[in-house]
Amino acid sequence: MAQPLNACEYLLDQRLAAGDAERIALTGPAGDLTYAQLHDRVCRTAAGLHATGLQPEQRVLLLMADSPEFVIVYLAAMRIGAIPVPVSTMLRADGVAELLRDSRARLLAVTPEFAGQAIEAAAAAPELAAMILAESAGAGAAGTATRPDSGAPVPVHPLGEVAAGSPDEAVYPTTADSPAFWLYTSGTTGLPKAAMHRHGSIPVVCETYAAQVLGIRPDDRCLSAAKAFFAYGLGNSILFPLAAGAAAVLESAPARPPALAALAQKFGATLFFAGPTFFANMLNAELAADSLAGVRLAASAGEALPAALQRRWTAHFGIDILDGLGMTEMLHIFLSNVPGRIRPGTTGVAVPGYELRIVAEDGTDVPPGTAGTLLVRGDSAATGYWSRYAASRQVFQGEWLRTGDTYVRDADGYYCCLGRTGDMLKTSGMWVSPAEVEQRLLAHDAVAQAVVVAGRDADGLEKPVAYVILRPGRAASEDDLIAFSRAGLPSFKRPRRVVFVDAYPTTATGKIRRVELRAMATAVLASAGSAGG
Repeated sequence: MAQPLNACEYLLDQRLAAGDAERIALTGPAGDLTYAQLHDRVCRTAAGLHATGLQPEQRVLLLMADSPEFVIVYLAAMRIGAIPVPVSTMLRADGVAELLRDSRARLLAVTPEFAGQAIEAAAAAPELAAMILAESAGAGAAGTATRPDSGAPVPVHPLGEVAAGSPDEAVYPTTADSPAFWLYTSGTTGLPKAAMHRHGSIPVVCETYAAQVLGIRPDDRCLSAAKAFFAYGLGNSILFPLAAGAAAVLESAPARPPALAALAQKFGATLFFAGPTFFANMLNAELAADSLAGVRLAASAGEALPAALQRRWTAHFGIDILDGLGMTEMLHIFLSNVPGRIRPGTTGVAVPGYELRIVAEDGTDVPPGTAGTLLVRGDSAATGYWSRYAASRQVFQGEWLRTGDTYVRDADGYYCCLGRTGDMLKTSGMWVSPAEVEQRLLAHDAVAQAVVVAGRDADGLEKPVAYVILRPGRAASEDDLIAFSRAGLPSFKRPRRVVFVDAYPTTATGKIRRVELRAMATAVLASAGSAGG
């Protein structure tokens, strides 16, 4: 008989048992909650969700800003055996409706700023039973969404009323293998897919990356530019701090460098999480060097962190960045640099508890120094994608998960990302890693960010095209950067065109949409020819 394990109990009840009741669990502009207060509100909300008729393994879609209410609903749903499904707050109503229908969610929990698109989406979700709206000052909480086909209402209940009854401390008897929560992938390669995670996945990521790489402590305060609706932010802002008895600094507004720096100072952040684009934006914002004075360590994920950007950021702020690789399907980071052994330009080494392989197209392992597709094995892997049989078979291959990233491992066991497997390009008959060209461009003192993609020229041949954001107050021409690239790279790797932009198209989770840039690059090459041959 499997031993009971409920992720809510693991994250919350064990903190009370450890004597942390009066420690701060959540802080930020919305105020403080101690572990005892958070436990009380979670138990009241769990009782209220159960009273609405929500059953174990039924889904609750969370269209919620990073807030105490997000944490409370997420934990309360798992406590009663239901399945919370956080989704991007950047979705429009039609995107929310699509995920409501795909997940067959029974409840939709919303914070007030997203009530409009939620009500519109609810009307197009026939299996949705009700909405739960978190109240805020001056916000109307009640109302209805009306389905256009039947005219039937979808009731909208204030969260305060749902959680107004007596707390119920009962915990549904889940096990490590019981379904706990879903996370939708960004959908950059097709329709969004829900990765289904077990209750047992949460202790795994908390006791591997969080404990053994970050070295998270009870006195830490975690601040994440990445939001909690996707895997990286969920770990940073909820799973890791609660598992360690630390505190999460929650900010409901979109992440902006000056605002997050101010939050870090005001609320005493010690661990800071972001992605490469945000780290670059912090430098571009010209923040003071002591803006993050209390932060002891930063972490990066989402995309490979270029070595030049890492060095500039650390030189300015005096804080090390641990670049790592994680996936929605693996819940969090499984490959990372570690404190004291950081190699800029690499993604580090395997996180304790995970195994890695690099394989050729035929599935055989390749030797160090040879590029191939990265595979990972570990106990935080999702069980598969909801209702996506073919996609599950392609990605989840027995005990191994196919990342879709091209990597090379050196003789010391450090892994270097060469880009997404589909992002590699072949020019003049030779393979070119976009990451290598990007790192060369970033070494130019005028370049803040660089993204290199393949475009097809008038002959239909692939050529590198660079999309560059310049540093404030700096200047460089297209010819300057092409010549700079040629001086540091083999000629066939140089970008044939350099396009200056103010920003990049991004997914809902902030990753650069290279597929859009590739289409733009082909148009650039076709219209003007490939500069420099």
